[in-house]
This record gives sequence, C-alpha cells and structure tokens, in this order.
Amino acid sequence: MISNWRVTVGGAKRSLWGPAPVTYGLIALCCLIFLVGPASGLGPAYGSGDAALAAQRAYFHRWGVVPAELFADSPGAALTPATALFVHGSWVHLLGNMLFLYVFGVMTEERMGRVQFLLFYVGSGYLALLGYAAANADSGQSLVGASGAISAVLGAFLFLFPGARVTSLLPFLFFLPLRFPAWVVLPFWAALQWLAAGRASEGPGVAYLAHLVGFGLGLVFTWVRFGRTTRVKSAPAPSPEGENQP
Repeated sequence: MISNWRVTVGGAKRSLWGPAPVTYGLIALCCLIFLVGPASGLGPAYGSGDAALAAQRAYFHRWGVVPAELFADSPGAALTPATALFVHGSWVHLLGNMLFLYVFGVMTEERMGRVQFLLFYVGSGYLALLGYAAANADSGQSLVGASGAISAVLGAFLFLFPGARVTSLLPFLFFLPLRFPAWVVLPFWAALQWLAAGRASEGPGVAYLAHLVGFGLGLVFTWVRFGRTTRVKSAPAPSPEGENQP
C-alpha cells in the first residue's frame, strides 16, 4: 500500500470522467484477481483458519516476487515481478492502491496515451520490484502489490501536472482537508518513503524501496519523454462534491 493518507485532485473533475480505459482496466483486473484469490476471504475453496493462511502463503509465493528465487535461476521466477503487480495482500492494500491509481492514473494516461501508459505502468512496476529484490537478494519473503507501478505514476504525474491541486488528509493534522499543489504533496510523500525505507527491517511489511524506485523511474521517464513539451499547470478550482479516500 502506498500510504495511509488520502488524496484527490482538485480541478480534475472533468478529466476523471474522460476516457481512460487502461487505468479502469487495470483497476478492474486487480480487483477481480483479488476477489478470486485467498486473501479476499470470499473463496470457500481455500478453507478457513490455518488452512486459509497456508493457502495465502502458497498463493503469494507462487505469484509474488521472492528475491532469493528470482536471482537463483528458478524456473518462471523472471515473470514474477510482472505477476506480482496484480496481486494484493489485503482489502486495505488493494483499495489503497486502487484509489491512488484512479486519482493519478486517469490524467497521466490521458497525457501519455493508452499504449504508452500501459507499457510505462508495467515496465516501471517490473523494474521497481526488481530493484527491491536486488537490494534484498537473500530474502525469502514474498512481495506483492502494484505500489511500485503506482509510485511511478505519481512520479509521472508530478512532472506532467506540477500545479494540480491535491487535497490531502494528514493524520498528524487531525485529518483536516488541506489543498496543496502536486509539487508540494508528492515530494513530501517521497520523503516519507525515504525515511521509512531507512528504518525498514527484513520481513513482512511495506516495500518502501520499491516505492522510491518506481517514483524515480516515473520522473526520469517523463523528463526524457516529455521534457521538451509544455507541462500542464492546473489552476486552483473548487473541490468536487463528495471529495474525501490506498
């Protein structure tokens, strides 16, 4: 999951209703895979209690990234950084990631184009998980989730729409809805990932390093691809109704 604070983009109401089939398709695919998997708790075939937990571990090991196996020439392991992008470990993990993809992916897809956005999403997500695995090459812990790819989308959004107004609900400010431009909110998010990565220990948890790698890849790609074109600077606009939710 990317973070526990919630964001929406003020002034983007029109774009959110525009055509973004890749973003919506990725969200639908991730949700479908989660619903039929053991982590959703909705499949009676996986049993309950210890049996369900064992099924989840086996499922994550099969489709997630296991660094120790990835760099040990394990058959099929090279594909796991791609398959892991569509697997999530819990309802909170799934819903958090999908919200971020929905908020930031629609406008980014419209700017990049459908095919380029899809290739960017999958490629950046693959490399982000690969980077995490390389830094933890001896780890036998499974890693799943779209956070690396979505972090790349955040990096791209920051470059393409630095002036877009982002409403953030921050826990340490009692969840007051405060609006800041993307060039303030997203670097602050990246700094939190950097600090958290420095304190992270081996074992289950959030792959902050994958977030950082993805975010950096997103920035670099958009700088190389769109650096000579005019970036979109969104003017302040009224918050959409119902503005509120990683």
